[in-house]
Amino acid sequence: MTNATSLLAKLVAFDTTSSESNLALIEFVEGYLADYGVTAERVMSPCGTKANLIARIGPDAPGGVMLSGHTDVVPVAGQPWSSDPFILRDGGDGRLYGRGTCDMKGFIACALAMVPAWAKAPLKQPIYFGFSYDEEIGCVGAPSLIKRFYEHYSTTAHVIVGEPTSMQPVVAQKGATNLRTTVIGREAHSSQVNQGTSAIHVAARLVTFIEDSMAALVEEGRVDEAFNVPHTSLHVGKIKGGTAINIMARECQFEWEIRHLPTETFEEVYGRFSDYCATLSEALSAQGKTVEIITEPLNVTVPGLADRDNQQVLRLAQDHLPNGCCQHAVAYATEAGQFQGQGLQAIILGPGSITQAHQPDEYIETAQLDECSAFMQRLGNALETPYSG
Repeated sequence: MTNATSLLAKLVAFDTTSSESNLALIEFVEGYLADYGVTAERVMSPCGTKANLIARIGPDAPGGVMLSGHTDVVPVAGQPWSSDPFILRDGGDGRLYGRGTCDMKGFIACALAMVPAWAKAPLKQPIYFGFSYDEEIGCVGAPSLIKRFYEHYSTTAHVIVGEPTSMQPVVAQKGATNLRTTVIGREAHSSQVNQGTSAIHVAARLVTFIEDSMAALVEEGRVDEAFNVPHTSLHVGKIKGGTAINIMARECQFEWEIRHLPTETFEEVYGRFSDYCATLSEALSAQGKTVEIITEPLNVTVPGLADRDNQQVLRLAQDHLPNGCCQHAVAYATEAGQFQGQGLQAIILGPGSITQAHQPDEYIETAQLDECSAFMQRLGNALETPYSG
């Protein structure tokens, strides 16, 4: 068993589902780093039950690289796993199974496995670790980590966010915002439809408008073919409402998301929906119908990662990857856009495939761990030269 695999087994054993604390994992990493003379700093969550972790290996000098990863994982409840998701299982097929293996404890394990070598290496530029909490529920933990890092550690380090990209550099991602809309109408007997306002019927019109808005963006030519879904996407994932078939529903609620291209903003896209809500409310009011539409964000907007201001970090990565690697864009959200928003060059690059993330029997191929470990070894060698600005 390689050191990275051994560490991955230990990381997977911590149930760091976003609903749970990650402090046991953080404590383990702190102890592991301390064994090699590396100190780490916690950046606590407001509730005190979770923490980010920042550590530096090498000199307090300009430049260097931040290896960024989130410690939380998505739930396993209701998924048909073939084995205990929190016990790493070698399938004998070149795959290691367990929750978080590819998303993204595999990357963290590869980084930690290099600590013994990096702690002894004659580094001229630092290697930083930035391990966050609650990425899976809206990149909640990273902002405080990034602020602390930028103000107290480095303004010149480049950032590699190790989400699963099959070890191919990703230079752009969409931004993401989760929303909850509540429609409040007026109850009435269903035989007396002129006396009430069905919240379900109003919500249905809003849901249809959301889908129509996405189509309108495409018709306006607002597309970027670098993405496999080349436009801003809007999607309703949950809806509930009503009490009985013969009662006009007083309330209906749905949860939805906007994943916007990095060239667009959440405010611009959401503004179309907000304007339609106002227009619909006025039209219903003119008909003597009572309705209230309330929309609240479920997370702070995760900014997109734009393919800009990344030449140095991209070259650093490409110089130490196999020939033929190319640049990609992804539809899923990561913390990379938050780092870029702070003024740090950032790309996404890590082992494993996003198609395995969040799945039952999630796995990572051992070949991907090996490729990531080899990349990190070459990266560390490159940081034995002084920062050139």
